[in-house]
Amino acid sequence: MALEGKVALVTGASQGIGRTIAERLAGDGASVVVNYYPSSRQDAEDVVRGIRAAGGIAVAAPADIADAAQLRGLFDVAEEEFGHLDIVVLNAANTTHGTIADTSDEQFDAIFATNVRSGFIALREAAIRLPDGGRIVAISAGLTLMPRPGTGIYAASKAAVDHLVRVLANEVGARGITVNSVLPGAVLTPALLNAGQAVIDAEVAKTPLGRVAQPEDIADIVRFLVSEQGRWITGQTIGAGGGMF
Repeated sequence: MALEGKVALVTGASQGIGRTIAERLAGDGASVVVNYYPSSRQDAEDVVRGIRAAGGIAVAAPADIADAAQLRGLFDVAEEEFGHLDIVVLNAANTTHGTIADTSDEQFDAIFATNVRSGFIALREAAIRLPDGGRIVAISAGLTLMPRPGTGIYAASKAAVDHLVRVLANEVGARGITVNSVLPGAVLTPALLNAGQAVIDAEVAKTPLGRVAQPEDIADIVRFLVSEQGRWITGQTIGAGGGMF
């Protein structure tokens, strides 16, 4: 129970990587605010029930993170429910892909509103509200390091947040707050499963460790970063692609 007494907010925690992170932090004793997009209520309630059944503490909190007021409200939920907030994990994202030539102005704005603007707002709120010794982790993407066709706008939005992470780490370091990004490669989430076995096989072929990641692989890295053992790591973009990048 290394995180007992800590309170964590995980955005986009109703499924996939976010869900596994929320479950892992709760399993280590943290009280968790499970954020979900309003249409994913049932999934989020399933996450909370599972955490509580295992003896953990969690509440579900809806918010479209592209809406600044709703995003700030998640921080209010943590403080109202648990009295404070120690850990912020930014996982929710718009993962729309498309070539640069085919991306409309409206699509660009939507991706950057969800990924960059919300990332900035969440980092700012965390910097203001977290106590000394707090932990901030942004889930980025290995695509920021791989110029694959069709991923440019999405990867650029993630790279922008990576830079904010590095700057914020320098701004809050004197308070003992760490700020890092984790860059997953291919992870066996519903999105990858929906892409089909041929896509999965192609990703496996590119990965030196010979498989795609499980969500638990990413959650374990996050768990380490937010623990006391991760206290000396900050301002980093940590590759988690099984050697792919």
